[in-house]
Amino acid sequence: MAIDSSACVHPSAIVDVAATVGPRTRIWHFCHVMGGATIGADCVLGQGCFVASSTMIGDRAKLQNQVSVFDGVVLEDDVFCGPGAVFTNVKNPRAAVSRKLEYARTLVQRGATIGANATILPGVTIGEHAFVGAGAVVTRDVPGFALVVGSPARHRGWVSRHGERLRFDVEGRAKCPATGEVYELTDDGVVALPGAGR
Repeated sequence: MAIDSSACVHPSAIVDVAATVGPRTRIWHFCHVMGGATIGADCVLGQGCFVASSTMIGDRAKLQNQVSVFDGVVLEDDVFCGPGAVFTNVKNPRAAVSRKLEYARTLVQRGATIGANATILPGVTIGEHAFVGAGAVVTRDVPGFALVVGSPARHRGWVSRHGERLRFDVEGRAKCPATGEVYELTDDGVVALPGAGR
């Protein structure tokens, strides 16, 4: 087990041998981190979280209460998962059929938000700074900065790095109301313009 000395693990939590927990990460009541899992620095795992053995969680990720991150799931830096968010890793599970060799890779890229009680189906990629609304069921890839809601999740707009809704003008530009950062809508999606508004 490689738990950094500055990490805080609640006595009721279980961190198995061979798990890696980075500096200043906090793991709260009744969590279970399996051996082989990697959790970065400055993360927070709320009460009752489960992290499977092949999971990788980047720095500054926040998992609210009762989030389960199963084998095949990768959460990059600064990912937020609301309470009860669910990740799946098998498309056609059966109790009587072993599918351990069929786990699909699910990637949540840097800065993305997964809302409370959202369900992420296996094999999708959620782009940087995307925002998945509460209760959404994500069945396909989500572009960076996209806002998706509903079941199945559908694209309903764009958000800034700060999580604010973007409203584009006729020239395809939008300013984050919180930070002043400027974004451009292109054929490939939304890009943040360097140095604008920071």
